[in-house]
Amino acid sequence: MTGVESPVYEPGHGLLKGRTAVITAAAGAGIGGATARRFLEEGARVLISDAHARRLKEYGAALAGEFGPDRVAVLPCDVTDEEQVRTLFETAVGEHGRLDILVNNAGLGGTSALVDMSDDQWTRVLDVTLTGTFRCTRAALRLMKDSRDSHGGVIVNNASVVGWRAQAGQAHYAAAKAGVMALTRCAAVEAAEYGVRVNAVSPSLAMHPHLVKVTSAELLAELTAREAFGRYAQPWEVANVIVFLASGYSSYMTGEVVAVSSQHA
Repeated sequence: MTGVESPVYEPGHGLLKGRTAVITAAAGAGIGGATARRFLEEGARVLISDAHARRLKEYGAALAGEFGPDRVAVLPCDVTDEEQVRTLFETAVGEHGRLDILVNNAGLGGTSALVDMSDDQWTRVLDVTLTGTFRCTRAALRLMKDSRDSHGGVIVNNASVVGWRAQAGQAHYAAAKAGVMALTRCAAVEAAEYGVRVNAVSPSLAMHPHLVKVTSAELLAELTAREAFGRYAQPWEVANVIVFLASGYSSYMTGEVVAVSSQHA
């Protein structure tokens, strides 16, 4: 084992104070949920969404109890449904008066050899992971382009290292995440005239207790051995990079895909 085995959880520093954010797929213990918590710790107001209504309600209630109900709103949203996406962003403005930040975290994986993959498997992963990111990005930009201020709007997408490198059984997911990277770059060029920045994070192995329980010890050992630090990332470590990209500390960055892993090539 190399590197730091127990990373330090840094306290908030008000980096997002007064900002309003929409975060998709934020009902669980993964990157989306960790991002919602980190944003609140940094002073933001959040509207969290997820396709799993029960878990979303429970997590939203927990965050509201900790950070205050005036700073936390929840709304179930399936990013494959354009009407639900439209309602999500209308609600963000209705609840908090504005939209400053979007974190596109919704994605769907799966493992299948290409020769066995059905059209439905391919289409479902692409629709959630890539087209869902497109739908939410489009909705956010339509709001952000008409409401410039000194901060500017920010969009942060969740890509993956498999968008750069090959992995057997992941053709649909890798294609979707490579598409998210390309969408990030193209959207950044178009959004610059509105004063909006668009970047992405590209994690590799971000685990939480629920995932660890359903992952075999052999597979987990194999995956962590590939990482430079010899361990998997905590979801909040990826969320920290999302905070950086959403904050003024990255004011001159746009169109970038930032690897949160040593496995970017």
